[in-house]
Order: sequence, then structure tokens, then C-alpha cells
Amino acid sequence: MSHYHPYHIVDISPWPLTGAIGAFTIMIGMINWFHMNSMTILTIGYIITLMTMFLWWRDVIREATFQGHHTNKVTMNMRWGMIMFITSEVFFFVSFFWAFFHSSLSPAIEIGASWPPTGITPFNPFQIPLLNTIILLSSGVSITWTHHSIMEKNYSQSVKSLLITILLGLYFISIQGLEYYEAPFSIADSVYGSTFFMATGFHGLHVIIGTLFLSVTLIRLIKFHFSSHHHFGFEAAAWYWHFVDVVWLFLYISIYWWGN
Repeated sequence: MSHYHPYHIVDISPWPLTGAIGAFTIMIGMINWFHMNSMTILTIGYIITLMTMFLWWRDVIREATFQGHHTNKVTMNMRWGMIMFITSEVFFFVSFFWAFFHSSLSPAIEIGASWPPTGITPFNPFQIPLLNTIILLSSGVSITWTHHSIMEKNYSQSVKSLLITILLGLYFISIQGLEYYEAPFSIADSVYGSTFFMATGFHGLHVIIGTLFLSVTLIRLIKFHFSSHHHFGFEAAAWYWHFVDVVWLFLYISIYWWGN
């Protein structure tokens, strides 16, 4: 039946139900893993959740690219949804910075009344951390290059620049993994180790998620899913990536440099 409004009324979908089943199975699986040391149920939960994510996002891409459901009004609502999501992520990282500054500005006597705590050897901020900063800033430049190329309908340049961004993201992840492997302290080494690995670890997880986001966007770009006027899927990924860049700058300045 035809309608006379710009909104997208979604069809009946099984994915919210399967997503809820997957999340519940993961919860039960984690409890079973903690108490029975068995990961069978947990693995099933992950499979259900990953299947739901893949199929649900496949349907969203179909609705946007082939069925024309994502009108300007729908796209604007999605933009606000992405802005709200990134805002929630900002406050997620604010909690880690709050914990870091709470502990570092007034170090407790239990950690030697000094920061970094007595016995902790921090990373040199002008070695691997500086390299990772340069990598992420470079990726921010390359993804902006991609956006301008899409706007200018330059297909080859947009694919090349987006591929460069993904490779830089993978390079960052590899370098951070090496940094963790060679770290002279662990997450169990006082509040310094806890705040360091929680903040940088969750940032690394966001880099992995962002790289996957951009990889899907690259596949869609190669398949000509985007035009100069209809490419919010890419814009959302670019916004997320710029957010990851900015968070890293705050991490580098506060935890690696000032906190050293």
C-alpha cells in the first residue's frame, strides 16, 4: 500500500528477537564459563549474535541502496542517531579520564604518593605512542580525502584513500598489540595499570570496530552503493573514525605524556 509521508516504516523483522536471544545466550554462557569452565554455550551465543548483526545490517543496506527507503528525512534522523551514539561514547571515555585524573592529581599513600606509582616504569611518549599518534592523524587525513573524492565523484581516488585508511588502522592495531606485549607493567599493577589498560584497551577495541566499519564501507564503495548525494553509510563511519582520532589525542596527551 502506498503512503504519503517521508518516513520509513520498517517491515516485520526477526532480528530484534534473535539479537535478544543471542545476548541472553552470551550472558548464560559467561556464567557457565566462569563456574563450569565450558565455553560451549558462550560460543553459541556469539554465533547467534554475529549472525544477527550480519543479516540485520544486510537488510539495512538493502533498504538504503536498492529499495530507496532512506529518504532525506530518514537520513537526517539517522544522522542525529549517530550523533547521539558518539556523544554516549564520549561520556564512556570521560569515565576513564575521570578515574585517571582522580588518581594522578592526588596520588594515594598506598602507591607511594607519586605518579606514576613507585615501581612503575611508564612508556616513553616519544617512541611507540608518538608513532601511533602519527598513524591515526594520517588516517584522519586519508579518510577526509575519501570524503572529498566521493563528493567530487572520483571513484578511483575514493577507493585508494579508504584502503589507505583501513591499512593505517590495521597498522595501529598491530603496533598497540606489540606495545602491550612489551609493556613493563600489567593491568594488575596498581591503579596506574588499571587506568592505562582500560583506557587504551577500550580505545584499541574502538579502532578495531572502526576498521571493520570502514572495511564494510569499502566493499559498498567498490559495489557503487554510494553517490555524491547519498553516502551516509560512509559519513557515519568517517564520524566514528574522527571520534577515535580525537580520543587518542586526549589519551596521548594525558596518559602517555602528562601522566609520565
